[in-house]
Amino acid sequence: MHQARKPIAALVAAAFTASVAYADDIASKPAAAEQTLQSVNVNATADRDEARTDYNGNVSTIGGKVPTAVRDIPQTVTVVNRAVMDAQGATSLTDALRNVPGITIGGAEGGQIGNNINLRGFSARTDIYLDGVRDRGQYYRDTFYLDQVEVLKGPSSMLFGRGSTGGVINQVSKKPQLAPVGEVDVMIGTDDRYRATFDTGHAINDHAAWRIEGMAQDQHSSRDVISNQDVGLAPSVTFGIGDPTTITLSALLEHNHDMPDYGVPSVNGRPANVDKSNFYGLTDDRTNQTVATVRADIEHKINENLTLRNNTQYSHYETDARETALSTVLMPNGTALNRTAGNPTTLPLSSLRVQLASHDRDITDESIYNQTDLIWKTNTGSIKHTVLAGAEIGYDKYDNQAYTRNNLPIVDMLDPAHLSSPANSVSTKGNHAESSANSLAFYANDTIEFTPQWKAIAGLRWDRFDGDITNSTSAPLSASNDTDFTSVRAGLIYQPTDAQSYYISYGTSFNPSLEALTLTSGTQNLDPEKNRSYEVGGKWDFFSGDLSVNSALFRIEKTNARTQDATTGLYQLDGDVQVDGFEVGVAGRITKQWQMFAGYTYLDGEVESALDGTAGKTLANTPKNTATLWTTYSLTHDWEIGGGVLAMSSRYAANNNVVMVPGYARWDATVAYHQKTYDVRLNLLNLTDKYYYDSVIASDGGRATPGIARTALLTLSYHP
Repeated sequence: MHQARKPIAALVAAAFTASVAYADDIASKPAAAEQTLQSVNVNATADRDEARTDYNGNVSTIGGKVPTAVRDIPQTVTVVNRAVMDAQGATSLTDALRNVPGITIGGAEGGQIGNNINLRGFSARTDIYLDGVRDRGQYYRDTFYLDQVEVLKGPSSMLFGRGSTGGVINQVSKKPQLAPVGEVDVMIGTDDRYRATFDTGHAINDHAAWRIEGMAQDQHSSRDVISNQDVGLAPSVTFGIGDPTTITLSALLEHNHDMPDYGVPSVNGRPANVDKSNFYGLTDDRTNQTVATVRADIEHKINENLTLRNNTQYSHYETDARETALSTVLMPNGTALNRTAGNPTTLPLSSLRVQLASHDRDITDESIYNQTDLIWKTNTGSIKHTVLAGAEIGYDKYDNQAYTRNNLPIVDMLDPAHLSSPANSVSTKGNHAESSANSLAFYANDTIEFTPQWKAIAGLRWDRFDGDITNSTSAPLSASNDTDFTSVRAGLIYQPTDAQSYYISYGTSFNPSLEALTLTSGTQNLDPEKNRSYEVGGKWDFFSGDLSVNSALFRIEKTNARTQDATTGLYQLDGDVQVDGFEVGVAGRITKQWQMFAGYTYLDGEVESALDGTAGKTLANTPKNTATLWTTYSLTHDWEIGGGVLAMSSRYAANNNVVMVPGYARWDATVAYHQKTYDVRLNLLNLTDKYYYDSVIASDGGRATPGIARTALLTLSYHP
């Protein structure tokens, strides 16, 4: 392990050496334009050509609950804005997050419906937010209502409460504005992909405006049988624009009818070498989801230095899942291979078959959160303070009725038949789990400016999380877990010029046993897992702020991870997990015509100690190297070309390191024709038709889902 850390040190040394070399040059350039709230993209009043084509999202709301220049946040922040998503034809949150190195995608089904994301080696399943409020539902998130996606890396419970071991993901929605908004996008693609979206809005009077976005799509895939039929609406209205008191009412309504994709099984510890279009399921499978989120935001500016705001968000998620998984790999005589060992065999794939099994369930999720923040700007002598003090109260409810279908078929490994559920298959009720949790938190954070060169942040948050769960048949039949936890955050920032920022930071987070409102029997009486983060980094602006570069060296420690004693079967807090890493990112314009959005992350994740025999193993779903590059160049005022690559080294499905998926590099390209009232864009995905695995999960012995095959998407955007 120590040898593995040497490359990190070398890379960091190189990065900082490079920054020092540039320091004089940077200092000699004109100072970067001051980043104030008026320049924030979320205001969306800037000229369309600038707001929709600039990759450099240099302001974020994720690092301090208020719009903050990224250079003033002492953690790594990646902002994927509308310009990047549009240029890539990104239609889902998962597509947008492929631009963020350090993020890997896990298989979604099999108990983890919806976006299943790993961030810096740790699950971010419950760490997804919508405009700063937890959005914990298990559903597939689209981008039609989003202005940008923000990723804050490293434990951040001081800002966001429970979870956030690897960081948090915040979706920033489009907001009403006085300037008129109007755009219609129509996309068609290979493999029968059709999608249409609209975004329209207008002023009601000089102080009020409305806006509504919509989406409908019928998308099939290069994989057999897989398809999605989805619709969505996101209306909003704001009163009091420009007044001391502003009220925004908004909603998100979505319905998804999707075919679940359980991927391919593992054989000999690797994904089976079968055709990438193979589908192991039943043709009457479906995942139906309905999402309804309503929200009210109120902000009152008491005076020039004091602002009070309150938001309330209620979310209701329903999932009707009739899903069939590739459960067991069978030999010709019907004997099952050992899936806990990655299905080892010397038999050819042509002789193997796959036993299907149901993963049916009806899930209802509900959440309501209320946050109140007081933002106070004050001075202590020559020292400036921006104090954020607040409280959060929340209630979550989760209901999961499982079902089991019997008599499901056995299909060939190499050529699985496309079958529906057999007529003699009977569905019976399984365990019914009901759980709920109440949460309460108080927090305060001070951003201190000692001088224009030296700044610091210090924050403290107290959380209480009380969870209860009952099961109709599974153990335990009832359980409760009450948690009190205090989280801290501290950072020191040195900014010798407007173009340079260097920082060190420390933060903590915690994971209660009932964090996801589910549990493994025996964990309910354990204290929360505790996490610590150490990070040192730098952020630089070049070309008067047009191009931003950041790099960081970090360590995340989980010092008391839950681990199961292999002898007694009991869970204890005796595990230790550690992730060391290095990251570098680039966003913005190199020239007026040439833009780039790129990043690289090195992760050295290891189970330091555990009772389940995984000590010394590599952390699951944590590739050593991930890199992204997307760049475009405007040949003329009308024509634009570009492309990029997504690259990732190999990774394991579980901490036992039995099943591994290989690394890959996927190349994409684009060409666009721009006019005043319309744009035409062609996106080519996976140019080389690379057979790669997009996601991997430990379920069913370790299975992986192939990524998209070579695909063409043609988009017409009309904006009168």
